[in-house]
Amino acid sequence: MALGKRTVVVAGALAALVLPGCAPAGYNPDDFGGAEAQPVVNAANAAAASAAPEPAETEDVAVDVAEEDLTKELIGKGVDRMGDVVTDEDGWLLYRFDEDSNDPPTSNCEGDCAKIWPPALTDGDPVLSGVDEDLVGTVNRPDGTRQLTIDGWPIYYYAGDEKPGEWKGQGVAGTWYVIQPDGSRNLECLPEGTPKPIPVPQDDEDDVAKDDESDADSESGDYDY
Repeated sequence: MALGKRTVVVAGALAALVLPGCAPAGYNPDDFGGAEAQPVVNAANAAAASAAPEPAETEDVAVDVAEEDLTKELIGKGVDRMGDVVTDEDGWLLYRFDEDSNDPPTSNCEGDCAKIWPPALTDGDPVLSGVDEDLVGTVNRPDGTRQLTIDGWPIYYYAGDEKPGEWKGQGVAGTWYVIQPDGSRNLECLPEGTPKPIPVPQDDEDDVAKDDESDADSESGDYDY
């Protein structure tokens, strides 16, 4: 498998406020994958985040994705405080989006949304552990990439998670939740209130003006997802 993840430094990230005693336990590389793992962020396509995407046609030509950007494994496991979760091969937790659909499988997270919530991409069958193979599938994205699904729900990373084993995306905007091995929402460790997502990560080529504009927008909390 070979989908593309790339490291992005997120300035001014807004961490979710979790209930006391509900933060992830101290990072243990043996529990959550290699210590060299980095935050995952996939390049966004050009579609507006507020526009509902048209379902990708199955005959569309698949886009080649770099090997390091692929999600190669799905691992269902139980972790302290959070309970049942699904991680990738490096221990990064995966999420689902309430505004998506699992029947039929549909992703409604594109553009800036997909910069904050990078889709878990694949070029074939992932190695599974603790996840029923009958529940794992894919959905074609409008940019030609294929996104992994569990029980039909497209799955994502959160760019605000800084290391394997974190779940800062839990409950963000009241629509994003850690996904469980059966595809259902994990409702443990919900934060107080409704946390906002981090600011949209900026590409290296974006200029200072765009950075300033992004910071201003993030402070206002004007997100459509």
